[in-house]
Amino acid sequence: MSKVNSSNMELELYRPNIEDYLPTDSIQEPLGKLKLRDLLDISPTLREAGGAIVDAIERKLSIFFSVYVGRLRVISNLDSEDSFTRCFKSNPPETWNWNVYLFPLWCLGVVVRYGILFPVRALILTSGWIIFLSCYIPVHLLLKGHDKLRKKLERALVELICSFFVASWTGVVKYHGPRPCARPKQVFVANHTSMIDFIILEQTTAFAVIMQKHPGWVGLLQKTILESVGCILFNRSEAKDREIVSRKLREHVEGAENNPLLIFPEGTCVNNNYTVMFKKGAFELGSTVCPIAIKYNKIFVDAFWNSKKQSFTTHLLQLMTSWAVVCDVWYLEPQNMKPGETPIEFAERVREIISARAGIKMVPWDGFLKYSRPSPKHRERKQQAFAESVLRRLEDK
Repeated sequence: MSKVNSSNMELELYRPNIEDYLPTDSIQEPLGKLKLRDLLDISPTLREAGGAIVDAIERKLSIFFSVYVGRLRVISNLDSEDSFTRCFKSNPPETWNWNVYLFPLWCLGVVVRYGILFPVRALILTSGWIIFLSCYIPVHLLLKGHDKLRKKLERALVELICSFFVASWTGVVKYHGPRPCARPKQVFVANHTSMIDFIILEQTTAFAVIMQKHPGWVGLLQKTILESVGCILFNRSEAKDREIVSRKLREHVEGAENNPLLIFPEGTCVNNNYTVMFKKGAFELGSTVCPIAIKYNKIFVDAFWNSKKQSFTTHLLQLMTSWAVVCDVWYLEPQNMKPGETPIEFAERVREIISARAGIKMVPWDGFLKYSRPSPKHRERKQQAFAESVLRRLEDK
């Protein structure tokens, strides 16, 4: 009985007092004799309280959904735009000439770089071209009947002119690992930042490179000098060129006397902070793949060539007017395809090795999107499919 009494007392304590909610003039009966009409008098109060609760809930829901949708938009923009465009953005140099004491030093540096270093470097590069052409033209024309000797001399001359190019930037290049040598069934792959990647690698070993065709003086060099060392040229927009390149790749790899084959499987220049997806062409040849990692130190200049914003001539002038181009090159351990491994998996494994050695981040983007963005209709179809999948999940719940 004591437990029952105690529970009744608790109920009395927590029972609401209805009289507190009634208007004072509506209580006309003594306590304990309240009628239904008295209780109905509190309906305006209840409506106000209910309306306040509904308003509070609506405000909280609107704030929640606005914040949630805003975050979704920010995340989608970051994922779809920034994570891709960051791969192809130049890093602007940090300003350090921001006060009266440093500005005179910066002005002195500009005078030294443009007034002293650039003329000296231009003289070095001009001298290199004079020496190269005075030797290359006779070798190429007079030794046509002696192919083995001619190819050997042309390789040495190509390495020489590349060395002059590196000297014109005051290139400080550190090579790590054993130097490449010509062997059959072997292909070299490297991450790609600029066309100077080819020059830096070519000054020590005369590679045959898969190259995109370029206009102007670069295209002239490609059709004359670089084809003599076995470089394979293609046009990215031509489907027929891809078939021809695939056939030439297999023929080149099989030749024992051909120059080592170098491929940049990203297919485009990336800013040396990221690596985009590797094309599988170099990894389905059945050959040994030798990874090369290239990392530039941006202390003096950013070596990334943004071909959409500047020509290669402008890019070279930027390098020649900087203090120096500093980079490291690692020749890594050769890799072979594992049993049961697909060419795409093999390419990703090699990309991971190169990225880890160079200290750059892997991103799941195809570099071809830099030149060919998806059409609006394609994006709309993808968005519609995503919206339908979200609606189905909500209906299931």
